[in-house]
Amino acid sequence: MPYPMQLGFQDATSPIMEELTYFHDHTLMIVFLISSLVLYVLMLMLTTKLTHTSTMDAQEIETIWTIMPAIILVLIALPSLRILYMMDEIFNPYLTVKAMGHQWYWSYEYTDYEDLSFDSYMVPTQDLNPGQLRLLEVDNRVVLPMELPIRMLISSEDVLHAWAVPSLGLKADAVPGRLNQSTLTSTRPGVYFGQCSEICGSNHSFMPIVLEMTTLKYFENWSHMMQT
Repeated sequence: MPYPMQLGFQDATSPIMEELTYFHDHTLMIVFLISSLVLYVLMLMLTTKLTHTSTMDAQEIETIWTIMPAIILVLIALPSLRILYMMDEIFNPYLTVKAMGHQWYWSYEYTDYEDLSFDSYMVPTQDLNPGQLRLLEVDNRVVLPMELPIRMLISSEDVLHAWAVPSLGLKADAVPGRLNQSTLTSTRPGVYFGQCSEICGSNHSFMPIVLEMTTLKYFENWSHMMQT
């Protein structure tokens, strides 16, 4: 969960989110160095009257300021492509869960388990128990096993939605008539919150997502209880 006055990302819970955080820091450092250099040059131009005609017209300088941006772009593009392929590849998922967006709630189907499907509605403020979060708690959480690859199939039955859980590095559009795919793996147990990240209508902000990552034994007991 984010906390008040937080400036950075939420704590990473999946390997993908850890890579995204490292890539953000890598790119931010490059932007910081470029900004510092530009600011330094501007300060020199404003505080000195010296001009160097041989430097301003030199072919070597033009070559440098053409090649250097290309090198910087390569340094940003290569890690970005690596993470992009990591997010897209799914090898032997242990479990497949289908998330369908509705106005304005989510429904889930565990396609690897028979007759295991349910709807997930936001808990109204007046029905919250002590310790539950307003506008984020749901009546039926999505329980998943941790440390295992899980495939999420995401679609919608009415308008555009987006299934997003920031701490897991997940955000996939839910498009009517289209089945999008994403993968998640949690490295530790916990309860992780997300929301619809697409403006889908008047109640857009009232369709939260809650993932409960647990041990495999607890997940199996929960799935048997839900089936009965």
